[in-house]
Amino acid sequence: MRVSSAAFSDLDALADLWVELAADQRAFGSHLRADANRTSIREALARHVAADGVLVAREGDEAAGSGCGTEPADADGLVGFVMFDIEAGAYEQDATRGMVRNLFVRPAYRNAGVGTRLLAAAEDALGEAGADTVALDVLAANEAARRFYRRHGYRPHRVELEKSMRSDTHSKEDG
Repeated sequence: MRVSSAAFSDLDALADLWVELAADQRAFGSHLRADANRTSIREALARHVAADGVLVAREGDEAAGSGCGTEPADADGLVGFVMFDIEAGAYEQDATRGMVRNLFVRPAYRNAGVGTRLLAAAEDALGEAGADTVALDVLAANEAARRFYRRHGYRPHRVELEKSMRSDTHSKEDG
């Protein structure tokens, strides 16, 4: 398994992986529609690839032939990716924050260190770009992802709360 910078020729495969990620996240309450966002995410991935903000894990070179999972990788060999950048906002902050936007490993390759390698490589790149901290979002119901990030030193910083406005059990008159 090797981790390297993504190329523009990887964009279609990366968009496919993101669609798979978004579809998987629906089970944890994500509101993102997977395939409906393919064009938007492909454009975002292209911007990140141009800025060296996407790393991919591929089968190959290192330990050739020693795939981690039972499924073969796609024809392009991609088994995972991480997308990241330096946060740019309207507010001045006392720290430069690196942001991990997406991290995904195909299910057959999980629990084999691929995600750890992708995350570490993104953190290294963000550190070299001047990040003082690294932040990311994880769905509250995705306990496996939360465990993964806790093992890598991530702790809650900000908590987002959400309320459904379509509840049948409460009305606005309930006090």
